[in-house]
Amino acid sequence: MSWFAHSLPDQTQEKWHLLRDHLVSSSSLAGRRAGKFNAAKAAALAALLHDLGKYSKGFQRRLEGAAESVDHSTAGAQVVGTLVNGTDDRGMAELIAYCIAGHHGGLADMDGETGGLADRLKKTIEPLDPLWREELSPDASGLMPGGFQWDRERFPFQLAFLTRMIFSCLVDADFRDTEAFYARAGGLDKDRDWPALGGVAEKLRDKFDACMAGKSREGPVNRLRRDILTHVRAGAGLDQGLFSLTVPTGGGKTLASLGFALDHARAHRLERIIYAIPFTSVIDQTVEIFRELLGEGLVLEHHSAIDEDKLSGKAGAEKLKLAMEDWAAPVVVTTNVQLFESLFSNRPSRCRKLHNIARSVIVLDEAQTIPLHVLRPSVAALRERACNYGTSVVLCTATQPALIAPDFEGGFARDAVRELAPDPVRLHEELKRVTLRHAGTLGDDDLLAALSGTAQGLIIVNSRAHALSLYRQAEKAGLDGIVHLTTRQYAAHRRLILKGVKQRLKEGTQCRLIATSLVEAGIDFDFPRVWRAEAGLDSIAQAAGRCNREGRWSRDDSLLTVFATPDHPGAPEVRQLAGDMRRIAGRHRDLLSPAAIRDYFQEVYWRKGTALGDGLLEKFTVDSTGTSFAFRTVAEEFRLIKSGLCPIIIAKDRTARQALDGLAHGTRPGGIARKLQPFIVQVPPRARTLMLANGHVKFIEEARFGDQFAVLVNDTLYDKSTGLLWENAEYLSMENGII
Repeated sequence: MSWFAHSLPDQTQEKWHLLRDHLVSSSSLAGRRAGKFNAAKAAALAALLHDLGKYSKGFQRRLEGAAESVDHSTAGAQVVGTLVNGTDDRGMAELIAYCIAGHHGGLADMDGETGGLADRLKKTIEPLDPLWREELSPDASGLMPGGFQWDRERFPFQLAFLTRMIFSCLVDADFRDTEAFYARAGGLDKDRDWPALGGVAEKLRDKFDACMAGKSREGPVNRLRRDILTHVRAGAGLDQGLFSLTVPTGGGKTLASLGFALDHARAHRLERIIYAIPFTSVIDQTVEIFRELLGEGLVLEHHSAIDEDKLSGKAGAEKLKLAMEDWAAPVVVTTNVQLFESLFSNRPSRCRKLHNIARSVIVLDEAQTIPLHVLRPSVAALRERACNYGTSVVLCTATQPALIAPDFEGGFARDAVRELAPDPVRLHEELKRVTLRHAGTLGDDDLLAALSGTAQGLIIVNSRAHALSLYRQAEKAGLDGIVHLTTRQYAAHRRLILKGVKQRLKEGTQCRLIATSLVEAGIDFDFPRVWRAEAGLDSIAQAAGRCNREGRWSRDDSLLTVFATPDHPGAPEVRQLAGDMRRIAGRHRDLLSPAAIRDYFQEVYWRKGTALGDGLLEKFTVDSTGTSFAFRTVAEEFRLIKSGLCPIIIAKDRTARQALDGLAHGTRPGGIARKLQPFIVQVPPRARTLMLANGHVKFIEEARFGDQFAVLVNDTLYDKSTGLLWENAEYLSMENGII
């Protein structure tokens, strides 16, 4: 009897996927992936046994069309522990069992849930044909990876991290081999491979150098930027590990960090560069810069507000329609949400990419924006990446968070993080272009009066509601050149607004911008006057980077005015961070200096205490009986953004409409989700529920994809100046007698 892994509709069994072939091929693929971090034997064994349950008559009947449900993931998890000898290999067998049992449904908790690993290991399953031992000949010796730097205090977290990495190799190998089988069966030649960074590194450096030479401009600020770039790139030959790049806003951090990453990757033969950005609002700008510098076809942009996990199809050919990104491109530009939530995910789709982060350079742009409630786990993950997975990490920011122990409990060792910038204190002094002043309380009338006194000015407030109210008042007052920038507008629309603002600033025409904090995230505006509602000191420093960015005006004339807004207090966390800033303000003559920034972060960390994510790390424990890892629980709790907002697609653009049309024609939904990312506005859940109930929004292909594609159908709720006015949905419904 032949045993099969996958069937083909309307094809004879001679053309089906032999189980032995699938397992042996997957094992080889997984072993090669894990070889980068010395865990090849463990990953290869996990892949060899992952579908062991398919050596059962029940599963073969299912392939032949029977309706019965068959658990094929538990068998390998149970068997692996019987194959090993010795304490180390027994411990590794337990990690492999997590991976095998979860290769479809996700890594489970050991205890405390139905279907947890402990339950699965005791489960009665259908007998396997003994032929599997002859066909597979598993080698379960020497599973412990060599060369790891183990730490007694961090050991449980390190083992859990290793489990995810093995899991990544397993699920990616499974996806790849299954996809290749169906591609061959369908006569398709799927080119899923990106060029290796090593093969194009010299070409990318040459392109970067040529492009930077073409950008050379005169002026003291540009000369200083060139000096910073030269100094940073000179450090590319340093040993791999943790780096900081502390450069004031406007000092050219993005280009300097990319130049370092290219040179560092070439020096150490690393496999990719991963550039993580805190907000989706500016990822397009960064991708555009990188593609201009490096060329098309080498930069992968990966981010999505649509939950791709919910789009998964059935096992077999259906699951391949999604084709999740595995970050195999030489340069990946992503968001902190994608990076960190993947590092703590339990889902196959998100974990699949993790092995490709090994042997890479990770640049964290605006490192200070890692949310406080997940800060300690995030630091632990970065340290583990650098310690045992051949990854260099660059903490790139104008306001370097105080993440060095003992300033930050559980932080990086002081001698482990090397600064790439040439003397951050001196750079701060040389790049001072702004005078900071506190104006006390300013009402909206005060702000509009101040804004009317300058032809070009920027007001940054703490909420979309305040920005909208202020913009409407400015319109009513007849101020010329008024522009509104907010996440009420979808990203593709914001790109047009940003382009228009930059053009006005360049031409010197009237430009009075009212915006939320999204404008602080790496957008290179250059206003002579900026007003900023009270917030954390890091936000104030970012606002300063939008004022006199190019040094065209004197420092005394370039004012950053910080003001209180009691009528618009903002979110509780913003108010608390503003309080932290006020508490340290009297201790520093220069509130934007590196010393003040460090003092501010220490104040924040002291106030937050155990609310920095400690509880998540404690959910991974090891004792004499084995491991107790809570993979599913941690994945559910580790969320960078806790807003609970819901996406609505604004299909005004032809690209968005074409993408939605693809859903009805069988186009894979994962690709459509990514195409629709620039056309999404996030709204409060109650607002979306109301708009759905009253016909302003509807789900596209709801029977197939549930609530994943919510589309605005009432175009009157989206205005080109103000964006999506979900508040109007209730008014329109009442007016029309719908509610």
